[in-house]
Amino acid sequence: MTTANGVLVDPLNHPLVRRVAVVWGLIGAGYHLYLVSSGLLPNLITRPLHLLLALPWVFLFATTTSRTARWSGWLAAAVGMAGSLWVALDRDTLVDQYGALNGPFQTAISVALILVVLEMGRRAIKWILPAVALVALAYGLFGDLLPGRFGHPGFPLESFLGTLTIAEGGLWGPLTGISVDVVAVFVLLGAVIGAGEAGRAFMAIATWSAGGLRAGAAKVAVVASALFGSISGSASANVASTGAITLPTMKRLGYPASLAAAVEAVASTGGQIMPPLMGAGAFVMAELLTRPYTDIVVAATLPAILFFAAVWIGVDRQAARAGLAPMPADERPSGRAVLRLLPFFALPFGVLLVVLFGSGRTPQLAAGAAIATALMLLLVDERLRPVPRLFLDRIGRAAVDAGRQTAGIAAIIVCAGLIVGVLNQTGLGVKVTSAMIALSGGHLWAALLLTALACLILGMEVPTTAAYVICVAVAGPALIELGLPPLVTHLFVFWYALLSTITPPVCGTVFIAAGMADAPWLAVAGRALKLGLGLYLVPIAFVVQPALLDPLGQPFEATVAFLRIGAALWLVSAALAGGEDALARSWLRLSFLVSGLALLLVRLV
Repeated sequence: MTTANGVLVDPLNHPLVRRVAVVWGLIGAGYHLYLVSSGLLPNLITRPLHLLLALPWVFLFATTTSRTARWSGWLAAAVGMAGSLWVALDRDTLVDQYGALNGPFQTAISVALILVVLEMGRRAIKWILPAVALVALAYGLFGDLLPGRFGHPGFPLESFLGTLTIAEGGLWGPLTGISVDVVAVFVLLGAVIGAGEAGRAFMAIATWSAGGLRAGAAKVAVVASALFGSISGSASANVASTGAITLPTMKRLGYPASLAAAVEAVASTGGQIMPPLMGAGAFVMAELLTRPYTDIVVAATLPAILFFAAVWIGVDRQAARAGLAPMPADERPSGRAVLRLLPFFALPFGVLLVVLFGSGRTPQLAAGAAIATALMLLLVDERLRPVPRLFLDRIGRAAVDAGRQTAGIAAIIVCAGLIVGVLNQTGLGVKVTSAMIALSGGHLWAALLLTALACLILGMEVPTTAAYVICVAVAGPALIELGLPPLVTHLFVFWYALLSTITPPVCGTVFIAAGMADAPWLAVAGRALKLGLGLYLVPIAFVVQPALLDPLGQPFEATVAFLRIGAALWLVSAALAGGEDALARSWLRLSFLVSGLALLLVRLV
């Protein structure tokens, strides 16, 4: 297996390396399922072992462009795995040190672990998040030299680094605990479901339910992205998977390439706000708020439905203007075909929800039960005939997919853990909160605007979950102090951390969809901004009408808020759609816009 500069080489294309990766993925899956079933091990054992299992996916099994990257990856993986193993094996001794390093050997391991985590973040998610972590570390080390309110008293090196690397205040903090205890098992669930017939089931359900409507192919993309996003939690994965089917179909049926790409980009973005996964955000939010995971799922559901409703409305408006027809009947599956495929998605998902909400068990146990169900479904095809040879291939694919995705999330969370660890040690978060309140003049809406801008800027290069964690750690206390409920604060920050996925100049999902559809990205971004208006407006709506987030506690008020916001989104979408019909008259469009914004922003009671 050779590499050449500038040429991407995937080590998993080599049969032997792929077999090793499958075995490693199975070990990782077994480890996290063991923690779910028996799991009372100390954090300083489970969390370092989690990082140890994640490192090879980033350094050894990921694509590379040069021999240097490959061999340096081997070195980084060896150092990181050895350091993680040392922390886990020496846990009893390290606990007695109370976060203070003892001697140059421990200091060297501490520095090596931090460097490996930073490089892991750089390889997995580009350079911005590690750069922010480096700035945070520099502030922790040298912030005592700063004058004024943003300086700090300073820390002994052994204490500062020790808190980050041999205690639960940085690499092994609560954020990493979320990745270990909850995220990994849900990622495994998504991988197992996706390895079987569920992918075809998503498309069959979406095509059967929406394909016969006006602009049916585009609406299929919306429904399929909502279904796929509910178990993937990844906007980019959503575009790549559902877009591979929906984009060629839309183009073949005469859709403008820019419209097809915009529909897929915006709909796929919803994968990160659609429960239960929400790009790992639901689990992080539950930990930070110290609330049950089910509370987050319930609160996030109606806003997510409104987002997809807004996309649906926008698609229908643009379809009316462009005269886009339904999908031909011969390209839509029969009801019988949908019923055959439905169990491959509905059974695992149903088991998850029943155990989660019906039995009161933990999310981990609910996911474990759903994984067991999904594993049994891998044994059969859509006609329920046994496929033992295909079963082994599916298991291998699920192991690799789960390993890669878990490692990607771990790279984000562990790197963000460094930042949060420094914020906690230095008290910088409190200082920024005070400055933010002063800058906003004590006005909530001014603070919300500053937070939204910070989320947009940070989200341009930092993954959504990391942008959310950093922004909520810094801006969240200020918003809460100004009177915004904590749950509303966290969901507001999380939604606005997603803005950059469709907002230029970065707009990651737009770039992916535009490349797949062979469309100019700027035209795609322009259409995406109109179709994705829900991403900008819905967070404002649940600030004004927080009952939307409490459908179980306030069912009547939540229903009224849901209908009001839905009507507001329809009016604003109609105002922005334009066209040659009556709505094109500027005065009528303006009245629709004003009415929609009034419904959205004016609290009646």
